[in-house]
Amino acid sequence: MEASSVFAAFDEDGDGKLSASELRRGMAATLGEDVSEEEAVEILAAADADCDGLLSQGEFLRLATGAYKHDDDDDDVVRQRCLREAFGMYACSSTKDTATTTITPASLRRTLSRLGSHELGVEECRAMICRFDLDGDSALSFDEFRVMMMA
Repeated sequence: MEASSVFAAFDEDGDGKLSASELRRGMAATLGEDVSEEEAVEILAAADADCDGLLSQGEFLRLATGAYKHDDDDDDVVRQRCLREAFGMYACSSTKDTATTTITPASLRRTLSRLGSHELGVEECRAMICRFDLDGDSALSFDEFRVMMMA
């Protein structure tokens, strides 16, 4: 069976993308491979090049044909991509350039509030940022955020 045909069979809703659930059910149906939902999410995340939480046909084909190799370098790429996504959730910027984008006390407070965290004041957020603000600009750059997340 050709990989594009397998993709079409896995794509139950016909949207051109595979969710973790579709990947899991497809693997069970075609390969007899019973994977947990968590394993399917991990497989999907490892091959999801555009970080949209779904596998496009191209991403699936790379995974199916072995073009995706899982090694330490790939782990670093995935980790870096996930950190950039997380940073983007908290950052405040009018551009998508992460070199000029920062997490400010106000943007941290706004995001934590949206995520349902208890209500923090700007001063509390400023104190949280201060612990990892290496250059003293009262905001976290991506590099400072990465240091914080790896601590």
